[in-house]
Amino acid sequence: MAAPAPVALLLLTAAAVAAVAPAAAELPRLEHHPHRGDDGSVSLLVVGDWGRHGAYNQSMVAAQMGVVGEKMDIDFVISTGDNFYKNGLTGVDDKAFEESFTDIYTAKSLHKPWYTVLGNHDYRGDALAQLSPVLRKVDSRWICIRSFVVSAEVSDFFFVDTTPFVLKYWTDPKNSKYDWRGVSPRETYIANVLEDLEEALKQSTATWKIVVGHHAIRSVSEHGDTQELLQHLLPILKAHGVDLYLNGHDHCLEHISSRDSPLQYLTSGGGSKAWRGVQTANADKVEFFYDGQGFMSLRLAAAPAPAEASLAFHDVAGNVLHTWALAKPAARY
Repeated sequence: MAAPAPVALLLLTAAAVAAVAPAAAELPRLEHHPHRGDDGSVSLLVVGDWGRHGAYNQSMVAAQMGVVGEKMDIDFVISTGDNFYKNGLTGVDDKAFEESFTDIYTAKSLHKPWYTVLGNHDYRGDALAQLSPVLRKVDSRWICIRSFVVSAEVSDFFFVDTTPFVLKYWTDPKNSKYDWRGVSPRETYIANVLEDLEEALKQSTATWKIVVGHHAIRSVSEHGDTQELLQHLLPILKAHGVDLYLNGHDHCLEHISSRDSPLQYLTSGGGSKAWRGVQTANADKVEFFYDGQGFMSLRLAAAPAPAEASLAFHDVAGNVLHTWALAKPAARY
């Protein structure tokens, strides 16, 4: 499936900028036009923490994604990062790209754009390789930019590069070497990302505003809350009426509701290795937690009124484990 010319141009620009500067003045914006002409609804799947050459049930999760993707007639897939274990890619010619992505997600329904962010494991390898347009020549589905916006009519998706926010990746000698090309110095990069995100959120007139990052803001699994995101990112999301925050990092499925805003925290990091056996307390309301493999599906609609969002978490066998829906009155958007 060939990429439209504007997308390819944006990818080239983003890759070039990533190699030489901490951040662009404006987040790259991709236009995704839903293929439904009746109500403009958007359907998609969300998966994270998956790239293990099919092992740890990655292939089984992929098969069920194909089944659900066909039933929903999805528009695209979102990857929440940690795309290639254990240390990202070694370069654009690394066969792990095909062995963990192209050869695994083979269902026809999954041959749609994959909008992707980097995770901390991706930064342990050649991070620029995943950002390179060269990979789109290998598999045209692959769209990976550090931070960017996908405008899908009824909804705007804001992808945020969260790994540089986490201080321990920079300071803890026990961590592997991280590829900070185009990111260092950290403080400048973070400030630019936050400024660009806030400006993009201000400009958005979409019914639904959804932010995607690798690290959890709220989580009751092994890694727990990400303090740097609570401090720097969360106030911006609440100030600008973001509806959903999607992430991976913790290898589980979870849904947490904010107690002081409409924001919903949704972890979909069960793409392969899971079963950490952890559930901790949280300051917000835990709606659902599953310590296992799986993925999330999401449908967003604006017409006919009221606007509706509906999501489901699916396990490795395709069973629906948890559902949630929200109808947003017209006054809210």
